Amino acid sequence: MKRLICFDLDGTLTQHRSPLDEKNKAVLDKLGKKYKLLMVGAGGAERIYGQMGQYPIDILGNYGMQESKIVDGKFVLVREEVAPVDQAFFIEQCDYLRKKYGYTEFKGEAVEFHATGMVTFPLLGTKADIADKVAFDPTREKRKVLYPEVLEIFKDFTVYIGGSSSFDFSAKRFNKYDAIMKYAEENGYAKDEILYVGDDFGDGGGDSHVRLGGMDYVEITDYRKLDEAMSVYY
Repeated sequence: MKRLICFDLDGTLTQHRSPLDEKNKAVLDKLGKKYKLLMVGAGGAERIYGQMGQYPIDILGNYGMQESKIVDGKFVLVREEVAPVDQAFFIEQCDYLRKKYGYTEFKGEAVEFHATGMVTFPLLGTKADIADKVAFDPTREKRKVLYPEVLEIFKDFTVYIGGSSSFDFSAKRFNKYDAIMKYAEENGYAKDEILYVGDDFGDGGGDSHVRLGGMDYVEITDYRKLDEAMSVYY
């Protein structure tokens, strides 16, 4: 019997960096009548909350570096762990990778440093158009070309083939599986009572640690068909 259902956001509930639509909001509403719901994302908790249109839900952001709750109807960041990085090192190495693999044209910043210390290497830049990001690498084949070298250069970090056009880096101890299990322990859920719903379970994917950890999961191949995939749980 499942009691806690955890969700990824981009590619699972929404298109990448796009608002939660009414159809999938209704899916959450139906599931919320039977289960505790939890968002588990690569992005910051406040960004996830905004992208979901202020949907009232607990959120684990930045692969577990942040936790937020809704208190008296308001978003509250109740925990934030910080793991500072050597920014000069990341800038230098990402510049090297851009030049080697031909990603020298981009919009916005070349590297994004999050307040928690998580880092994003957006191949198209931080200000790239959403449509361009979505179309860039849907099968992740382009980023898989770089992945072995990225892993070697950033061997002291957990490396994710993140979002639709980027790499994410976090301290080794942060990943979605461990984040969920920490939340579960603190809130009284056993592992077999948890279901994870995501779209990116392959090696290097943001949801890969959930698969490797042996947690039950549902793989979403099209966020527009979420209702169909989750109807058995209503």
